Amino acid sequence: MSSSSIRPSNNRTRVKLYTLNEERQWDDRGTGFVTCLSPIAPNTSYSIIVKSEMDGSILLESKIHVHTNYQKQQETLIVWSEGEKYDLALSFQEKAGCDDIWENICDVQGKDSSSYLANANNLTNDSAIYESDDDCGESNENYLSSTIILPPVELTQLHDICNLFTPDKIRDGTRRDLLARAIETGNYIRKLVDLFRICENLENIDSLHQLYEIIRSIFYLNKSTLFEILFHDEFIMDIIGCLEYEPQLTIKTKRNHREFLNKKATFKEVIPICNQELLGKIHQTYRIQYIQDAILPAPSLFEENLLSTMNSFLFFNKVEIVTLLYEDPKFLSQLFITLKDDNLLDDKRKDLMLFLKEFCVFSQTLQQQNRDNFFQALATHGILNVIQVMLSLDDITTKQAALDVFTSIVECNPSTVREYMLQETQSTQDDDELLLNLVISEIQSDPDPELSGALNLLNYLKLLIDPENMIAVSIIEKTEFLSFFYFRSMSVLLAPLMANTIDLKLGRDDFHTAQLQYLILDFLTFCIEHHTYHIRNFLQKKDLLRRVLILLKSKHQYLQLSALRFLRKIIGLKDEQYNLIIVRNNLFASIVDAYKANKRRYNLLNSAMIELFEFIRQENIKTLINYFVENFYSDFESINYVKTFHDLKLCYSTQRDKRERILSD
Repeated sequence: MSSSSIRPSNNRTRVKLYTLNEERQWDDRGTGFVTCLSPIAPNTSYSIIVKSEMDGSILLESKIHVHTNYQKQQETLIVWSEGEKYDLALSFQEKAGCDDIWENICDVQGKDSSSYLANANNLTNDSAIYESDDDCGESNENYLSSTIILPPVELTQLHDICNLFTPDKIRDGTRRDLLARAIETGNYIRKLVDLFRICENLENIDSLHQLYEIIRSIFYLNKSTLFEILFHDEFIMDIIGCLEYEPQLTIKTKRNHREFLNKKATFKEVIPICNQELLGKIHQTYRIQYIQDAILPAPSLFEENLLSTMNSFLFFNKVEIVTLLYEDPKFLSQLFITLKDDNLLDDKRKDLMLFLKEFCVFSQTLQQQNRDNFFQALATHGILNVIQVMLSLDDITTKQAALDVFTSIVECNPSTVREYMLQETQSTQDDDELLLNLVISEIQSDPDPELSGALNLLNYLKLLIDPENMIAVSIIEKTEFLSFFYFRSMSVLLAPLMANTIDLKLGRDDFHTAQLQYLILDFLTFCIEHHTYHIRNFLQKKDLLRRVLILLKSKHQYLQLSALRFLRKIIGLKDEQYNLIIVRNNLFASIVDAYKANKRRYNLLNSAMIELFEFIRQENIKTLINYFVENFYSDFESINYVKTFHDLKLCYSTQRDKRERILSD
């Protein structure tokens, strides 16, 4: 091929480079400008070069090979694989730039770019035929004939069409490519859809079962060009109809996916969207997501990559949707003006919050910087104040949507939430109205017996108060936020535990109460690990450790273990101030009582208590050794199945003898 056949691409063609990671998610590798360069030396390949727009460094240098399967998607995307596990994608800013590079690739591979991309709707061949180029190489000739002729789409031929997709025939990647190309260029999917309509009208169940297998197999060819046809507005509902006729299901048990999508899954345009292309993209994305989640069976471990292209199709659809909405200067303003309207109907407010929740979910497809900008824009429009208002309402669905948005913001940009909460303290004197305390109230009122929602929210609260998550924050700001938390919110969080241990007696001990106290203890243990004087001062002021150890009287062993783990974490710090608190308040008495109540049962509680005392002995924590031996050794003197208590007495005696020698000298 002469170099004159390659048209030089525009050096200022702006693209974003993506690579597919091991989790099958697209990672952004940077933005730059792409060009297609001719070879410098003889017998070398043409290359796609991407140079960074920041510093001109080379982000990508990829040789164009005739055997590589390049795929053009959605007019501004080119995807291909280099090796078995290395997938690349170029997302173009402009369609013209994508067309230019695509034509260069097709020229190198000896293909006609216009006929290669022809839409199936514009072709009328009776049977699709794909002839391999001479340039495809000898490998094609070793495995395949030069032509694949598809059977005509007729009832009598359905069995033969099914046989095209047997595992032994599509195991080879090159044959899959030829088969996909033949289906694409032969108006084949349109003909299958037409036949499906006829079979459904005739209630020809056997043929409908065969069509199910054919359509599902086309999905598993995993080709973007086929997905563009399958997901076209003209065909997608009939494609979903084909997938209703799973052979394993009877006509009575078949799933009516179309009925659900047409009658129950109604689209509510809570804020007017004038862009019709965007509306179409939203409808398409919902249906594709439905196919992936509800229709196609979950792939096995060996099939996890069979629908990778559909995942990519969904991913880039979501990126496009959220970007178009986010970059619309009027959309966010109108959304928040409506949300803040005091006269807004409750149902409308609920729909807006559900939309905002989905908006945040879609934003997870954005790269980190764009996602940060997105949530910063929401904060600028007053999203946290909106959440605060929503949490004061009675509607459960609205509040749950508000909590989901809250957790999305905390996960992406916790500093924004902390900043808002600190500003709030200047204007709000009523602790019950604080955003953080409203969230805590939702934790405490979680109706789920397992408290799964409470557990999730507490994990996000940990993100807010984790010092390691405040690296970019000054020491003053960090201290200020933690002081706010302990002064105005910690008592609110601990209220259920404190109320249930009033008068140093355990009140309610049902499962739900125990589960909530278990979660609170887990949170307190996190605070012990990550905070210093704030939690120590709070613990001492509220006599908190004594209250926690009352939970050793619970009938739920997991709660007993949690209380013991809290004490173990404190002792593990080897902080003498904590040790003195334990001694002054005689807190080992609760441990001894629990040990006696457990009797000689060799269970987790027994092991945990012995491990605690063994740690004290190994670390030679003198204050606690003296306290234990002088007050409680007699209760453990007869225990000989472990040496722990005997060794504690030995340590105590050694220390005492040493002190006496020093005094006598």
